[in-house]
Amino acid sequence: MHVAVSGLGTTGIQTANQLSTVDVISGLRLYDPKPERLEKAKLTVDKSVDSYTAPATETHSGAPSPKVAVLAGPARSQISQARPLLQAGCHVVSISDHIDDVKALIRLDQLARRNKTTVIAGAGFCPGLSGLLVAYGVAHLDAVDAISVATTGTGGPACARQHHRALKQSGIEWNDGQWIPRRGRSGRDLVWFPDPIGANDCYRAALASPLLIQQAFPHATRIGARMSATRRDSLTSRLPMLRRPHLDGGPGAIRAEIRGRVNSQIETKIYGVAANPSTAAATMAALCAELLLNNTFPPGAYGLASAPNPSELLAELHGRGIVVSSFDGYLQSSANGT
Repeated sequence: MHVAVSGLGTTGIQTANQLSTVDVISGLRLYDPKPERLEKAKLTVDKSVDSYTAPATETHSGAPSPKVAVLAGPARSQISQARPLLQAGCHVVSISDHIDDVKALIRLDQLARRNKTTVIAGAGFCPGLSGLLVAYGVAHLDAVDAISVATTGTGGPACARQHHRALKQSGIEWNDGQWIPRRGRSGRDLVWFPDPIGANDCYRAALASPLLIQQAFPHATRIGARMSATRRDSLTSRLPMLRRPHLDGGPGAIRAEIRGRVNSQIETKIYGVAANPSTAAATMAALCAELLLNNTFPPGAYGLASAPNPSELLAELHGRGIVVSSFDGYLQSSANGT
């Protein structure tokens, strides 16, 4: 079976590298408009590779059709590829965290069902891994009331640019059965992430997580999301980026807080992950692609908050180095008494 990866930036090339180690995948079809990225990928990927500068949706003489396509290109570049891929019977994994991309991908639900295919929207760090944490927490409650997620850190340059844009745009929150617009850079909250990240000021922004979480848990009363930002980020968010972003944003983290009831008692579940966002997003996307090869996900278009068996997915991620932390509300003494 063949898998396509479209977009070979920091996260895309890591996704291709991870997929190259999967035995059931006989070859990779790599796409990027920049030839230098294709050449770099061919040097690092340990698998039979077909590389193209044309979009993944175009047919190529003699090239095998992929069963799964991972769309890892910049925001707003993925929707034009997703529809024809679904019509050709190909599953789609999208790592875009742009709110408009996620909305458009969800609207492909009926098309995906008709073609017995699946679209996993926002299958990266946040949304993506954050949705799995939420689903895991909800599974431990009898009823869910409020859900909030927060993220800090960025992946490659495209991710950093999207972070910059999101902060200046309005976000949305689910509140008592309706979507409420929220001004970007509002709602400052000090959020504690797993070590070594620690506490960061986080703000509302144009984030896609609430859309995918609400799709999975429509009975929740409140759903919101925030992202970290420094004072400089907040002041300069309306301006063009003042300096070129790094090739990899380095360490980051996500945190999911789920409040609900167990036996009529109010309980709060808090989970987090500290990891490089680009690496975690690539691991998440590669795992989704592998599972789609085995038809693990049902047809339709949705995010990972709707994925079946979140505990099994998190266990698989743990085996790949993505470790989940839980906050239990107390300090546990170690063996040496500290």
